[in-house]
Amino acid sequence: MKNTVFKGVATALITPLTENGIDYEAFGKLIDWQIEEGINALVVCGTTGEASTLTDDEHRAAISFAVERAAGRVPIIAGTGSNDTAYALELTRHACEAGADAILVTTPYYNKATQKGLIRMYTAIADESTVPVILYNVPSRTGVNIEPKTYAALADHPNIVAIKEANGNISKIVETMSLVHDKLDLYSGNDDQIVPLMSLGGCGVISVISNLLPKETVELCNRFFAGDIAGAAELQYKYHYLIDALFSEVNPIPVKAAMAAMGFCEDYLRLPLTPMEENTKAVLLDAMRNVGIANV
Repeated sequence: MKNTVFKGVATALITPLTENGIDYEAFGKLIDWQIEEGINALVVCGTTGEASTLTDDEHRAAISFAVERAAGRVPIIAGTGSNDTAYALELTRHACEAGADAILVTTPYYNKATQKGLIRMYTAIADESTVPVILYNVPSRTGVNIEPKTYAALADHPNIVAIKEANGNISKIVETMSLVHDKLDLYSGNDDQIVPLMSLGGCGVISVISNLLPKETVELCNRFFAGDIAGAAELQYKYHYLIDALFSEVNPIPVKAAMAAMGFCEDYLRLPLTPMEENTKAVLLDAMRNVGIANV
């Protein structure tokens, strides 16, 4: 097995925004709080970080800022994926030069590459990267699935070390891990499947709920790693309704509303995303209060 980037929980971090751009004061405080709460790693400029509407300058600056702010306390994983491979290569070069510890590369969206295209794209990015590469499979957002045989074709690349799997299909994940379990680490990309994927040999989660509950999400993983499977499952059950509420509208609309309610940022998103609807927001706030998040 190649070197593991992290074990446990990496928060897919929001990017605090205002009408004037990235709120770096809020971003810095959020990074510090996550680390103080015991998070194992941080992902910046991913889907939850609204990378798709960040300008090129903002995307690069946010990666550099996070690396500097974390100052080696936890690994920083930079989102560098794009549906334009040339641009993904540019972002990858920047992330490596900025000192990111790894990169997270989603499948290309809209143009829906073939499996051959995915192999060529990921190989080109991995060839360029000087840090470990985590493949991100989220077909509900991109329209294309990384098939198990494609993972197997990529698994021997020395820079490709892990999978963030969010296809939701447990049978496909079993098939994938039967082919690559000794070559690639597996991270859950869905908060409602943390325990199920760790039972297949996964070493953690790249999480949305840990924006709100970093310590508690780490505890879920720690219980599992310590052999307390029932205890881990208990926390998976406990946070089920909050996880549902966090995905009752498209991510990151609900998590941005939640973090704003907790005082971490403005509830500001860029079009085409809009603030959460009042009826679904009320359910979200109730779910937050029900798990002990006060003053929301």
